[in-house]
Amino acid sequence: MQIEAVKTAYRRYAAVYDAVFGPVLQPGRKAVMQALGLRPGDRVLEVGVGTGLSLPLYPRDVKITGIDLSREMLEKARRRVERRHLPNVEALLEMDAENMTFPDASFDKIVAMYVLPVVENPQKLLHELHRVCRADGDIFIVNHVRSDNRLIAAFEKGLARFSDTIGFHADFELRDMVSSADEVTELSRINYFWRVMRLRNGMAHRLP
Repeated sequence: MQIEAVKTAYRRYAAVYDAVFGPVLQPGRKAVMQALGLRPGDRVLEVGVGTGLSLPLYPRDVKITGIDLSREMLEKARRRVERRHLPNVEALLEMDAENMTFPDASFDKIVAMYVLPVVENPQKLLHELHRVCRADGDIFIVNHVRSDNRLIAAFEKGLARFSDTIGFHADFELRDMVSSADEVTELSRINYFWRVMRLRNGMAHRLP
């Protein structure tokens, strides 16, 4: 998806996002938190932090940075941080995840929930996630799983034509991008549509 299309879509969603998408996507957020294995002092980057629904779920002894393309969503996230008194959230930044300004190896863990089907160039995003994660750090991705049911898969493919309007690629499949690489260390199903994938970062997996 084009950046401006993403911004436009989530500008529309910002006011109702928590009510409409919050409960639906909560299982994925909880699954990631259970899998992270955080230690005191860990630096965590959440890509596509949105309205900050996941921020209160992090332990208070880790340091969180969140980025998002949507200014409107970030404004809600900042209000959430103030309201919930979350001093461990160090920064919430408007930033393109495909062109992050962080130095290499800035974070111990990276979380990207429901993000890859939204960006313009998913492969470039994966490269950036590897770049800003420390060597042997973990990258956690929650991603849509294309249905094996032919009827549902056809419906998802049809929705793909409207990706700029609905704000994501309904037929995006992460497995197409990583199944041939020996970097997926965990694959767990949240429900019929979503899975949590853990990628171990390493120099061998970084793109040139």
